[in-house]
This record gives sequence, structure tokens and C-alpha cells, in this order.
Amino acid sequence: MKTNITKIFAGMFCAATLFSTTSCIEETFPTNAATEDQLGSSAKATEALLWAMPAYVNNHATLSSDYHFDWGYGSQMHIRDVMTGDMTVVSTGYDWYSTWANNKNQGENSANTQFIWNYYWKFIQTSNNLIAAVDSASATPAQLGMLGAAQAYRALAYLDLAQMYEFLPNDVIESVNAAGNDVLNLTVPIVREGMTEEEARNNPRATRDAMAAFILGDLDKAENNIKTLEISSKIIPHLDVVYGLKARCYMWLGDYENAKNYARLAIDNNTGHVMSQDECLNTASGFNTATPWMLASTTQKEDDVVKTGIINWASWMSPEAQYGYNAAGATSMIDAAMYARLSDTDFRKLMFKAPEGHALESKVSYIDAEWGAELPEYAAIKFRPNEGNTEEYSVGSSTSFPLMRVEEMYFIEAEAAEHIAPGEGAALLADFMTTYRDAEYSLPLGVDVIDEIVFQKRVELWGEGLSFYDYKRLNMSVTRGYEGSNVDAARQFNTNGRPAWMNFCIVKTEKENNSALIDWENPDPTDAYTPWAQ
Repeated sequence: MKTNITKIFAGMFCAATLFSTTSCIEETFPTNAATEDQLGSSAKATEALLWAMPAYVNNHATLSSDYHFDWGYGSQMHIRDVMTGDMTVVSTGYDWYSTWANNKNQGENSANTQFIWNYYWKFIQTSNNLIAAVDSASATPAQLGMLGAAQAYRALAYLDLAQMYEFLPNDVIESVNAAGNDVLNLTVPIVREGMTEEEARNNPRATRDAMAAFILGDLDKAENNIKTLEISSKIIPHLDVVYGLKARCYMWLGDYENAKNYARLAIDNNTGHVMSQDECLNTASGFNTATPWMLASTTQKEDDVVKTGIINWASWMSPEAQYGYNAAGATSMIDAAMYARLSDTDFRKLMFKAPEGHALESKVSYIDAEWGAELPEYAAIKFRPNEGNTEEYSVGSSTSFPLMRVEEMYFIEAEAAEHIAPGEGAALLADFMTTYRDAEYSLPLGVDVIDEIVFQKRVELWGEGLSFYDYKRLNMSVTRGYEGSNVDAARQFNTNGRPAWMNFCIVKTEKENNSALIDWENPDPTDAYTPWAQ
């Protein structure tokens, strides 16, 4: 049944090695044949700059095609997910994400570190190109709308970076680094449009407050400009996404009043809808179409990541695809304890393979029942290959995956409300759950309400790269070692609060080109934990 896999994987092997490449400083100042004035004067040219942003979401080979984790923003999502306690992957030589899951090679000299850094700064460069090219004073309404979309995309990228690189207290590593400098609450440098190379080469890490002001400044401008955007595609941000990004940002800052208000604005203005049970569980279109979502990424058969056959979203996130890395054995699974906590009456539990003998075992629907029988217990079948096509990668991998869904906003609203007025968030959670997910839901007795809201949010957004931020923001422990765990023994780390590995390191090549970063690095968290021993 798996004969087609061996052809695709012939000659491949996994290796985590040191990697040296040019710094993002050099890449932030590209040489273009057209000037910014020329690009900004033409609506068509501006639109070309705009489409470069969603295209870059699926960029292949930011570092090298030799690294099979190098396939764009979806890979960044997968990296964050395997660093939590919610997703685990069957241990295999084909798992290119094992170093992140195993807390290996997280320092400044690693290709893993370089990939994350380079990817995001090239992402920001695509936004800066448009922002620099459009003069808001003379732009047409159409161009202002595109400017707003670029400002929203840039805010999304910086918000990700800020949350990943900000050093926060943890259970094993102090914020004072080897040079004696305290890096607590430092994020990343801010590279603005029009910045000179001299400025960029002496550009310190921004504080949490400075970064928040920059991100919210972008979102304020986007909120004003994006209202004239004439493009309706779900791969371009619109006003609902701007509100959603503000809600995410205010949650990061612990400003719950604003988080609640902007989450509600995102809900009231959203361009999608809460996914129904049929939409979620549909074997042909489940979580592979952008229609219900606020912001999505979509690939076509002509895209490089699809043409690779195996270095794309479906390969890594669709265990039912018979041609990808999941099919080769690196199967993505939900954590067993997380699965057990989820009520059997909640239909979302049917997005994962039930263990043998479980009451739901016969109720899980597969595209191919024979293939489904071979999947490991707890395998995640949430993300179906396009059209339910499990064998033709040109079809199955021409799929969409979500970057923002309105469901997230309901959970942000509920958590923020509970922080402000205990009991209000519990009521909001119960209303969402009974209306959309589990008609029999009731708040478990004796449970911490914030923990329950965040748990249900983690279930809802499983595999979407967002739970990492809640773990880090709320100082949540990662618990992988316990009786009955389905996590590989080498990855069974139990932390006391947020893990040290959630404070990402800046790459050495960046420090070599930006003197302000020298001696201001986050301490390397590699091998900071010992696996749980039964």
C-alpha cells in the first residue's frame, strides 16, 4: 500500500548541521531594476508587490532545498507546534522537526535557528518593499488598500517574531546571558522601510514596549487604509484580520480590555464563519479550503512547494496523503492526555484516530479506510488532502491552510473577559461550545476557568501554530512524560512553567552584521532538560 512512498524518498536522509548564509541585513536592502517611485506610481506594479506577500508565505528553499523543513510559513507553524505539549510526531529518521521537539540545536550556529530568522526577515522585506513604494499622500484608494494589507502582513510577522524571541522567565535559564547583560523582555530589531544600511548595522533589540508600539502603529494605519482594498481574496488581509491581529497583540501585552473589544470587532466584521461539523469532518474538503476563514494560505499545482511532492503542508500535516512525510512514518498526532481530556460528545475529537477499543473508534471517518487502519493511534486527520485526493500530490497538496479563523477570536474574547470579570468568560465559552462544538458541553467542576478556555482553544486551533504563544504568554508547563504518554521517550520533557526553549536565539550571522546585537543574545536552551524517567 505504501509502494509509492519509496520512490519519492529514495536517497533521502535527515541531518541537522551547521549552516552559514548571508545575513538578513544584506537581504533587507535588495537591488531592484525598478525604483520605488516607479513601483509606487503604478497600481498594477503596487499590486504585484502585494501578491509577493502571500506568495512568500509558501516560499521554498529560503536556505536550501536540502533542508526539508524549508517550505515557508506553514513550516514555522509546525515548528511552534512540536515545541508545545499538544502535538507529537512518531519518531522516525524522516522527522525533520525532531531537533525542535528534542530541544537540540537551538543555538546561534544551527541551521534550525538560521531558517526561522531568515524566513521572517525576508517576509518583512516583502512588506517593506510595498510600504516604501506607496506615498499615502498621493496614492489612489486602491493603492491605499494595498498599503493597508502590507502593513497588516508586516504586523503579523513582527508579532510572531516578538513572541518567539522575547526572553521571558523560565524554570532553568536566567535572563542574564554569558556577557552579563540582562535580556529580559527584549524582542528583535525593528527594520523599517527606508532604513539605511548604516542604521540597520547598528540596530538593537527592541524592548517589549517599543515593539508593541511599532506593531500597533502599523495596525492603526492598516485599519485606516485597508478599508479601500478592492481585492477580496482570503490570502490577503482585510479589516477583520487587522482587528484579529490587534486582539492577538493585546493578549500578548495582557491588555485584556482591548483584547476583548478587538476580538469582538473581528467577530462582527469577519469575512468567514465558524466552521460547522460537516465542514470540519468532510473527508474531501476538511480544513483544506479557505472559504470559512479570515486569512489563509493557498497553493496551486504550479507552485514550487507542490512540485516538490513532499516538502509542503499536506506532506507534513495530512496523514492520509499517501505520498508525503506523514506517509513515510513521521505522523503528526495529538497528545494522548489532551485527547483523553476532550469530551467524547465533542465532534472535534473525531479529527483524531481513536485508540483501539475506544468508544469513538468506529465513528472516525477516513478517506481510505484501509489506509486509516494503518495510521497510529491519535493520528491527526484534521487536515485533509485537497479534494480528498490521497495519491496525486499535484492535487492533494494544492491545498489551503488557515492563518486566522474567527473561532480564535471567540476564545480570545472569552479569556480576556474572564480575566476582567470572573464568570463572564465562562459564560462566553459555554455559549460557543454548546452552539458550535458540543451541545452537551458544561464547564467541568473545580476546573480553573482560564485553563479550560485555553484548553478548548488549543483543541480548536490544534496544528495551526498558535498554541505556542499561549503556553509562553501564560507561563504554562509542557508535560510530555506521564503514564500512557504517546510521546517518544527522548522528547518526554516536563517543565515547571514555560520552557526555556521557547525563548528563541538570534543567529550568529546576524550579530556579525549588526553590532548592536553582540553580547545581547538569548542564552542557548539546547539540552536544558532531561527526559522524564518512568
